[in-house]
Amino acid sequence: MWSVLWAAVRSKAPYVTFPVAFVVGLVGSQLEWFLRGDPPPTAQEEKSISEQREDRKLQEITGEDLTKVVSLKDKLEFAPRAVLNRNRPEKS
Repeated sequence: MWSVLWAAVRSKAPYVTFPVAFVVGLVGSQLEWFLRGDPPPTAQEEKSISEQREDRKLQEITGEDLTKVVSLKDKLEFAPRAVLNRNRPEKS
């Protein structure tokens, strides 16, 4: 008799455990919402890291004159020295 009972419980387990798991999940979700208060902002409201970086860069360059750049001749001083200075002309 016990084997028949256990076989019936084993075969009907998915039909019993799914509703129980669903109810437990629903109660847990509602309890968490009640304890935490407002839900966190959705992904549409938050800015991504790349958007925040772009906004910060735009704020940094606002007001700067972007036409004033360092000439390439001045940048040569910061270039690594060539082997025995053969490839670089002497500055006067």
